[in-house]
Amino acid sequence: MRTIMARPLTAPAFAPFGDVIALRDAPTKLINQGLCGRHHDLAALDFGDGRAGISLFDAKPRTLPYRLDLVERHPDGSQAFIPMSQTSFLVIVAPDNKGTPDTPLAFLTAPGQGINLHRGTWHGVLTPLQAPGLFAVIDRIGDGPNLEEFRFEQPYTVVRA
Repeated sequence: MRTIMARPLTAPAFAPFGDVIALRDAPTKLINQGLCGRHHDLAALDFGDGRAGISLFDAKPRTLPYRLDLVERHPDGSQAFIPMSQTSFLVIVAPDNKGTPDTPLAFLTAPGQGINLHRGTWHGVLTPLQAPGLFAVIDRIGDGPNLEEFRFEQPYTVVRA
């Protein structure tokens, strides 16, 4: 089995695949009588002919090492995952190589970090590492298929770096 080292999620390392959703060093502006910092426009949502929808995903926690044999992508829209607890999760992405995923990369989020996957990005399934695995997900709602899956002939094992 092939091994992938999961490294901490950072905005520069993740930029080719999407956006890191997290508090900035300082809010964009203060609102609500100065008692709330607004960290504005943290992800570039991108939808085709559908509309943005908000769903809740309740995923069972997984453990490391993690066996990776499947990735998927959504050609018609971006997909944002925002944890509803201060826990971390595993993020797996892969560059596209002529319509199939190339060698995957793995990231571990810090508690409270979310992600927004660019439209068409190959990615692993939602993989929380602690309970609860509750996430707000913002993605495309619309007609037509918006899911492509790819199974690796030889699985990968994802371990902590």
